[in-house]
Amino acid sequence: MKKCRGSASSDSDTVGSVCHTPLYTPEQRSRRDASVWTVVQAILAPLQFLVFLISLVLVFRYLGTGAGETAATISIVIKTLLLYAIMVTGAIWEREVFGRYLFAPVFFWEDFVSMFVLALHTAYLVVLATGVLDARGQMVLALVAYAAYVLNAGQFLFKLRAARLAAAAETSTADHPANSHPVNSKAPT
Repeated sequence: MKKCRGSASSDSDTVGSVCHTPLYTPEQRSRRDASVWTVVQAILAPLQFLVFLISLVLVFRYLGTGAGETAATISIVIKTLLLYAIMVTGAIWEREVFGRYLFAPVFFWEDFVSMFVLALHTAYLVVLATGVLDARGQMVLALVAYAAYVLNAGQFLFKLRAARLAAAAETSTADHPANSHPVNSKAPT
């Protein structure tokens, strides 16, 4: 259901209005709040980001000085294992909240890019195990995987921030209906 506010001339006209689709239906929000996987994701996401930052420093240190190859390699492997953990638990969370393991419409593009992130991190592990690339090549591949990870994390943060702003706006509208714009409800297109 889209919610529009602004100066639409009819229920079917959204010209001059601002529309958004809520991230969660009330039922999905309830399932999200009740899921243990919500807490798991809330722990794993910042932990993975912290490991990413540490690993990034170690990789750049190795590329810049040639020192610390083992530490950089271990940090990339740990970051990759955390990525696997967050992907598996995230798929379980998505199933509980949206009824499908991946590609729920509201998170389609985030999940789509996540597949590339996962593929790049997996490619790193394959290259590490097979020795197809030297240590420098492995580190460069890790940086490409990390760039994709940053893009994907940005997608999720942008989506969640937009959802929080929309929820705050709805709460504000509910608290002060005299100060709000008209709200039209429309079926999905």
